[in-house]
Amino acid sequence: MARRKLVYEGKAKILYEGPEPGTLVQYFKDDATAFNAEKKDVIDGKGVLNNRLSEFFMTGLQRIGIPTHFIKRLNMREQLIRQVEIIPLEVIVRNFAAGSMAKRLGMEEGTQLPRPIVEFSYKDDSLGDPLVPEEYIVALGWASQQDLDDIIAMALRVNDFMAGVMHGVGIKLIDFKIEIGRVYEGDFMRLILADEISPDSCRLWDIETNEKLDKDVFRRDLGSLSDAYTEVARRLGVLPQNNAPSGKPTLVN
Repeated sequence: MARRKLVYEGKAKILYEGPEPGTLVQYFKDDATAFNAEKKDVIDGKGVLNNRLSEFFMTGLQRIGIPTHFIKRLNMREQLIRQVEIIPLEVIVRNFAAGSMAKRLGMEEGTQLPRPIVEFSYKDDSLGDPLVPEEYIVALGWASQQDLDDIIAMALRVNDFMAGVMHGVGIKLIDFKIEIGRVYEGDFMRLILADEISPDSCRLWDIETNEKLDKDVFRRDLGSLSDAYTEVARRLGVLPQNNAPSGKPTLVN
């Protein structure tokens, strides 16, 4: 595909002007970052895997009635998506204590929570994406209380779907984060799932061994990030079952 006008470049993706009004082309990079980009590397094939995995999850969610920005995959690294107005929040759903929550509350990583917990952080790398209560969000005008109620309901539906899919392939969904965008159709505003869903945005542990199959492999120097993501893709059927998780991944068309 011919390159179009650059709209935005983030740590893991680039957005280009789309072929039609109201669309964008989302390009998945091989860059890996952690700790607000203090740790960086380039992982061969990561963008290809995340493109295919995010397509897999977005299309699955669309099938159960959750609206997303995903339109179609264009090639190995690019998707056609709807242009949205991103709400400046990361929506985090936690099923088990891990990462910052475990550290913050002095909990052992892997402790199952009595129910899924939804929390919000303000999207600002320079501030470290701080947690914010719902009262702040409404008072500062980032979202209305009705928006938050709808976002929480959507996040929990995403969690139900994702947890079920992952459990079916022997993976625990520890936590994940999503972003929500607004689209306008005349005078009507709708909230839809945006950004991506991939091992970059989820914590995924093997059910039997608790082996990490997500970006914590990179954060904590636990091995090959490419191998971890390839294993997730293989289990989900995005890779052929007999494909060895080594070298550059060969993806199913």
